[in-house]
Amino acid sequence: MLKHYHIRDYDFKLIILVAAITTIGILAIGSAKESLQSRQLAGAVFGFFLMLVISLFDYTIILKFYWIMYAVNLILLWLVQAIGVNVNGSQRWLNLFGIQFQPSEAAKILLILFYAQFIMKHKESMGTFRIVAGCVVLFAPSIYLILKQPDLSTSIMVVILFCVIMFVGGVSWKYVILAISVAVPAFIIALTLILQPEQHIINEFQQRRILAWLYPDEYSDTEAYQQTNSMTAIGSGMLYGKGYNTNEISSVKNGNFIAEVETDFIYAVIGEEFGFVGGCAVIVLLIFISFECIMVARKAKDLAGTIIAAGVAALVGFQGMLNIAVATGASPNTGIPLPFVSYGLTSLVSLYIGIGFVMNVRLQCKNDRGVSKDEYRIDRA
Repeated sequence: MLKHYHIRDYDFKLIILVAAITTIGILAIGSAKESLQSRQLAGAVFGFFLMLVISLFDYTIILKFYWIMYAVNLILLWLVQAIGVNVNGSQRWLNLFGIQFQPSEAAKILLILFYAQFIMKHKESMGTFRIVAGCVVLFAPSIYLILKQPDLSTSIMVVILFCVIMFVGGVSWKYVILAISVAVPAFIIALTLILQPEQHIINEFQQRRILAWLYPDEYSDTEAYQQTNSMTAIGSGMLYGKGYNTNEISSVKNGNFIAEVETDFIYAVIGEEFGFVGGCAVIVLLIFISFECIMVARKAKDLAGTIIAAGVAALVGFQGMLNIAVATGASPNTGIPLPFVSYGLTSLVSLYIGIGFVMNVRLQCKNDRGVSKDEYRIDRA
């Protein structure tokens, strides 16, 4: 499983980018809730270690166990329904052997790995309805179990990941056009129905979040309270912010204007304390990480490597965009973490594992002549 790699092929740029944004997250969490900073730091160290280890293992061998990954994912998601821990009305966590974690976060990486190998094995048939339908059928149990938690935000992110994976995997354009032609009017119809008083499509609290986004003045003291305060906090930071760990009583964390600000609304702390510059730094880092993953995907030695790198790029990029959109009022409150920044060990470690796989793909990338490094070394020998 281990190969002999050259140090010059190691993606140190990606390591630096990930370490930089993780450091910002640890600092922001320490300011938001100091008692959690040490746990996030420990999670980052553990995740960093796993990333380095996984980066040295040949991903093509690991992917041979793709059906086991698929089964483990479904079992964990099912266990959430059976014996999961209920927090604030949502049953999204498992507590096994004294360790509490969120399987839906791990599901994002497991699904990327599963489809990387599944599509690789059926790449010649990706234009057929049978394989495309098979991918959808295999995806259905995961998305159903995540929706049942209920976790609409993660469901949206997983659907986005699935669409990116299918597109990168080479699904025929006729299916892409068909999906868009069905999805757009279906979304409009669903949104119209969701806004109706007696709808049963989504939970009532999810409907109120959408209504609060559309009519913030009417929900200023309830569902729109946190999002409004988040925008106020970001705006108050102006260009350079109020300073790290500000002691102003009117700050978003000291005034308790946002519940659990260290998770979904951590960007509000960054915007308030580090200002426009700090907020832009996070966005730039997320873009650079996604871009670096895309560059790896373009040079991957096979389709599986391309899907892994592109999937992780989509996970970091789109999830970051959704979180920041919520914090700035550009999207309804979805409750999705900011990659590498929000408090949450399952999310952080899962992302590090994904980056580890991307780095191994990078170690086995093609050179400028379109030949993989392994093939090139054999030719030279």
